[in-house]
Amino acid sequence: MGFEGEVVQRLIPEFERRNPQLRVEVQQLPITAAHEKLLTAFAGDSLPDVGAIGNTWISEFALLDALEPLDRRLADTATLRGDDYFAGAWDTGVIDGRTYAVPWYVETRLPYYRKDLLAQAGVERPPATWAEWQQAMAAIKREVGPDRYAVLFPLNEPEPLLNLGIQSPDPLLRDNGRYGNFRSPGFKRALAFYREAFDRKWAPLASNTQIANVWNEFGRGYFSFYVNGPWNIAEFRKRLPAELQDRWMTMPLPGEHGPGASVAGGASFVLFRGSQRADAAWKLIAYLSEPGVQVRFHGLSGNLPPRRASWNAPALLADPYARAFRDQLERARPTPKVPEWERIAMEIKLVGEQLANGRLSVDQAAAELDRRADRILEKRRWMLDHHTIGEAAGEGG
Repeated sequence: MGFEGEVVQRLIPEFERRNPQLRVEVQQLPITAAHEKLLTAFAGDSLPDVGAIGNTWISEFALLDALEPLDRRLADTATLRGDDYFAGAWDTGVIDGRTYAVPWYVETRLPYYRKDLLAQAGVERPPATWAEWQQAMAAIKREVGPDRYAVLFPLNEPEPLLNLGIQSPDPLLRDNGRYGNFRSPGFKRALAFYREAFDRKWAPLASNTQIANVWNEFGRGYFSFYVNGPWNIAEFRKRLPAELQDRWMTMPLPGEHGPGASVAGGASFVLFRGSQRADAAWKLIAYLSEPGVQVRFHGLSGNLPPRRASWNAPALLADPYARAFRDQLERARPTPKVPEWERIAMEIKLVGEQLANGRLSVDQAAAELDRRADRILEKRRWMLDHHTIGEAAGEGG
């Protein structure tokens, strides 16, 4: 999908050199249309042999019986060891005890921050807990005044609130994914933390689209913390002026009582069921999963490798901005493994915006999220209750 579909074509010649009897045809899909195109291909019995799909899609395609279980192939492939992968990334592909996907690249969210602005506000070290983060944001706000802010939590994205919520010891869904669990004490604490950032004007009531250029605004100090993904390492290096290049850094996401969890995103390889070339497709997955190939892919795309062995490469070891992501990936967790999750995530965004604007209290937002999730999960409950789908690990979080 997307840019990765373009980059991966540069890795194919070496695979074909090693396997002269094989030829790989790469079909590049737009990210916005890939999900629909794959579902259409499934309905028309024309899925490709192998694909890289979003981690939140795996449960849906597994439920459709469109994916080939990979446990036997993994057991026979010594170079693909699940224990070398970050646990949260690997777990996204495990549904009801069976492995359906091998992580290709992994992403998660954490704060980028301005070292100089924190120092000016008297913040001596990056915060590691929610309480320390609140103290830091309050100090920054006092320093920068009414026209600038401490943090940017874009209201057009579910990820800032979701990453706070997934730190809770309570699952995001309950009863095997039948119902929302957003009224749990842990998620309500995340809602309260999020709401306070806007109430105290530590965060602007703004989306990414309302800020002309997030990199320029970060550079001019409109906000000091920006929670976002690893692709912005390259963007900040490219877009910030030379005099600011030593004034920013990345840090692990603070949690309630110490460095916190975050969502394990990214994409994973799957074998589509019914392929007549599954053995050849598996060779391609094994090749693209080699640590050396993953390091090259990182160099071409900026995407982060999901294997710990790949992080021993000098390019990653020497990158100071990547270190926090390496640390964060050890605590990344999968989202609930239900096909409806992406729809529920969009409701988290919408309800989070109402919470930030003061139109809902914390209790009201939690109840509204449960109500919306329960409505989305109605068909799943019926299917589970009538045994038309199997009981699977759908709670997550």
